[in-house]
Parts: sequence; C-alpha cells; structure tokens
Amino acid sequence: MSRRGLFAAGGSAVLTLALAACGSSDPAPSTAGQSAKSWSFTDDRKETVTAGAAPSRVVAFTGTAAVLADYGLQQKVVGVFGETKRADGSPEPQAGDLDVNKVTILGNVWGEFNIEKYAALRPELLVTHMYDPGALWYVPDESKDKIVKLAPTVAVSVARVPMTEPIERYAALAESLGADLTAPKVAEAKARFEAAAESVRKAVADNPGIKVLAASGSPDVLYVSNPEVNTDLMYFTQLGVDVVKPEKPGDGGYYENLSWENADKYDADLILLDNRGTALQPKDLTSKPSWAKLPAVGAGQVVGWDPVPRFSYAGAAPILENLASAIRNAKKLG
Repeated sequence: MSRRGLFAAGGSAVLTLALAACGSSDPAPSTAGQSAKSWSFTDDRKETVTAGAAPSRVVAFTGTAAVLADYGLQQKVVGVFGETKRADGSPEPQAGDLDVNKVTILGNVWGEFNIEKYAALRPELLVTHMYDPGALWYVPDESKDKIVKLAPTVAVSVARVPMTEPIERYAALAESLGADLTAPKVAEAKARFEAAAESVRKAVADNPGIKVLAASGSPDVLYVSNPEVNTDLMYFTQLGVDVVKPEKPGDGGYYENLSWENADKYDADLILLDNRGTALQPKDLTSKPSWAKLPAVGAGQVVGWDPVPRFSYAGAAPILENLASAIRNAKKLG
C-alpha cells in the first residue's frame, strides 16, 4: 500500500499511487493583489492563480476549509470534500471549528467527489494539500481533469517541510482572501502555538531520553512513520523530540511497513498512534499479541496522533500541548 492509501483511507484501502517527494524547503512566495480589481496567489506548484477580485466562493479539502475558518473565512467556504461528518452526524475532528452544516459536502470518504454538486456551487477557487508533486489531495485522479476545468486550484505542500511552513503558507493564502492576521483571535492562536512549542522544548529538556515512535495500525501491518518526511514529525524533531527514524521506508519515504511479528523492531518509550477512524485503535489492537508486548503499550504510554494535522496556529497548538504533556509524563523504559 502506498503512503497515500494509508493516510487517505487507512489500512482497508488498496491504492496504487506511488508517492514521490514533494515540497521544498523554500516555498514559493505568495503574491496577493489587495486592490478591489485584482487578486493573485502563487501556490507550491509555482503556479500563479489570478482573478479580478479575491475569490468569495471557495471549495476545499475539509482540513483546509477548517484552516480558513480559523482565520475567519467560514463565509467564503461553500463546499468541502474529504471526511467531514461521522455516521452520527457529528463533525470529524479535522473539521475543527468549521460549521459543517453550512457547507455542501461533495464527498465524505476517499475517492468521493460529486462533480455535479461542485459545478452547481459556482466555485471560484479550489484549495487543498499537496503531498506528491502536482497532485491535489482528495481530488480523485480519475475525475481530476474535469474538476480542474471548473475553477482555479491552489495546492500547498505538506510533506518534506516542517509543519510551520504549511501553516505560514495557509496563513498567507487566508490573508490574500481577506483574513486579518492581526485579529485578536488569530494573534491569540499564534501566541498559544508559540507557547506550546516552547513547552515541548522544555518537556524534552526536563525529561531527556524519551524515544518516540509514530505509528498507524492496520490488520496486517504496523506502519512506522518517518520524521524526515512527515511534516509534523519533522517539526517535533526540530523542537528536540527524539523520534524513531525507520531504517527501510518504502516509496516516498513516508513510513516502513512492519509485519505484526516484527512490531518490536524499534525501541520506544512513547507511541504516537494514528487516532483516525480509518486506523486500528488501541481497543482494536488487543487481538495483536505483539502489540500488547510492546513496552510502551504495557506502560500505558500510548497517545493519539493525527498524521494529517490542521495547518493553522489554532489547529496545531493543541497538538504540541498534548505532545509536551505526553513527554513530560512518560517514563524511560528498559
């Protein structure tokens, strides 16, 4: 299974797209015409989108729409795609503070995108993540050509760069669309993020030597994620966290596949476990004897982890706060 299959649809999906490196340590600068007569933005494909005015009808991947809502742009988001609502009607975690009842859901699972509904929304801009070069996250490959003809698209790199870069890029996009980055809510979120980052640094300094493993469970495989590629893990290491680096990552370098018999290949004091509904959760893993034997599991040092975080200061601050708490409370094992 490809990395895209794992992070898009969990262990149950079988996809054939091989993920290549994407992004750059030097993202393309945004350019935003702030007059009432013109608007432009250069995305991470180095493609410049222009319009007579800032788009007011935006369709976005749900996690991206949530970012725009964090910057006060909920009213511009008319449609979303990607996991948005759970079976009981409650919002998926990646929806953040987005009011999911005020947007049209074009697709609620991987591979689902209703083109007719999309066209009816009269979209002026589509925005989503980019993991592999040129690919639009959660826009189905088989219908991509039809979708991109209906409105301009913007893609932001969210791989092989530390988490702060997509956060800054989405902030720049939001500002170009009319967000006020000096608004109290935004300023408070940024201050909280910066304080949370410092709390991670302090937790590492106060409790040194804690080795962290980031993983996702499927029926047949334990995926060990690579901090040299995954944007949040890359940033964690910049803050001093000792994240396990898999020796043999597969295509794209995102993770190593371990059979459950080899689940103990890497020593870890703390496990960050994919907490999405598409991945096996601790209660689901009780049937795996090798899981129960892991020292971190036996010590109760397993915490939830979202491999596709919300790339805003408001979305990322709680992630860092939870990481700091987990490191602070972890005990060195073995």
